Amino acid sequence: MVSWEYPPLVVGGIAAHVEGLATAMAGAGHEVVVLSLRHPGAEDDEVVQGVRVLRADIALPWLPDEDLVARMASANHQLVQLTAQLGDWRPDVVHAHDWLTAWAGDTLKALYGVPLVATVHATERGRHGGHLPPGLPAAINSVEWWLTYQAREVIACSKFMVREVVSGFELPAEKVHLVPNGVDVSRWAGRAPAPSAGSDPDAGPLVVAWGRIQYEKGFQVLARAIGELRSRVPGIRCVIAGRGTYLPELQTQIDIEGVGDLVQLAGFVPDDELHRLVNAATCVVIPSLYEPFGIVALEGMAAGAPTIVARTGGLAEIVEGTDAGLLFEPGNPYALADAVQTVVGDPVLAARLRADAADLLRRTYTWTAIADATVAVYRGALG
Repeated sequence: MVSWEYPPLVVGGIAAHVEGLATAMAGAGHEVVVLSLRHPGAEDDEVVQGVRVLRADIALPWLPDEDLVARMASANHQLVQLTAQLGDWRPDVVHAHDWLTAWAGDTLKALYGVPLVATVHATERGRHGGHLPPGLPAAINSVEWWLTYQAREVIACSKFMVREVVSGFELPAEKVHLVPNGVDVSRWAGRAPAPSAGSDPDAGPLVVAWGRIQYEKGFQVLARAIGELRSRVPGIRCVIAGRGTYLPELQTQIDIEGVGDLVQLAGFVPDDELHRLVNAATCVVIPSLYEPFGIVALEGMAAGAPTIVARTGGLAEIVEGTDAGLLFEPGNPYALADAVQTVVGDPVLAARLRADAADLLRRTYTWTAIADATVAVYRGALG
C-alpha cells in the first residue's frame, strides 16, 4: 500500500483507514507493506502489528510552494525508492490511496507487473461543491482522473462516493467497488460519565468535534450553533480539535459570533488526549458540508458519545435509518442547535443512540469485514 500518511503521521482520515485496513489484512495472514512518509518518533523501517512500514524522507528540489501538484509528483520518487529495501520481496497487488500517491502507485504497477488498485477517499470536485475552479483544483482533478484510469479496480467508501467517482471520471460502474471505512472500537473504549445540563459551567455539557480544519468540514456552522445554544443550554461548551488552512477564518467566525468563551480551538491533539476528550463528550458533532464517508462519526460512536451528523454524503448513509445518531441539514446552525439541545436534554434518547451505535459498529464496520471486502477486490484485479 502507498499512503501519504500513516500513524503516527496523521493529517486526516486516510491514516486511520490505511492502518486499520493494513493491520486487519496482516492479522488474516496476508503480507502487507506500507510505503509512507518519515515522522519524528517513528522508525524508517519497522514492523507494526504485523505490517512492515517503510518511511521516506521527502527531500525535494526547490519547487514553488504554491505548485502542490509538482511537489507531490517530485516527492513520489522517494516513495518508489523505498522498494529498494524490499530485496526479493514482490507484491501481488499495489494499492494507492488517493491522488497524492498516484505517481508512485502507477510506477510500482509497471515495475512489478502487477495490478494497481486505487482508493479514492475524496475528490477535488466534491470539495468545491461540484465545481472545478481553474488552477490547483483542476490540476488535482486531472491527477485523480488519471489515477482511476490507470488502476484496474477502484474503491470508494460510500454509495455517495461511488456515484461521484463513476460520473466524475466517466468510469464503468463495474470498475468501482463500495468498501466502507471501519473503526477499531477497542481504541475508543473508556467512556467517562457525561456532564449534565444545568451543572457548574466548568463541567457543563461538552460538545466535541475534530478533523481537518477546512471550510467543507463545516466547523463554522457548529460555532454559530453554539451561539444559538448559549441561552438555551446553561454551561454548554465546545472543543474543536484539529489543524488546517481554514483555522484563521474559523477563529474569525468564532470572534464574530461572540462565542470565544464557549468554543475552544484545541489545535492538534495527540491520540490519547483525543480519546479522553471524546470519551467525556456529552455529544459529538460532525457538521461537514461535504463528507465522502466520515470516519470520525464511527469514532464518536465507538467512544460511546451520542453522535450528531450533517445529512450529507457518506455521513447520511451511516446514520440514515439506523437510529445510531441524529441528522441535521448541512449548513443549518439552527437545526444543529436543536439537535444538540435534544440530545443534551434527553438522557434516555442519548442512551438509546449509544446502544444502537454500538450494535451498528459490531454488525457493519469492523476492520476484519473491511479487509475481507478489500481482498475480494484484489482477487478481482488479479483476474
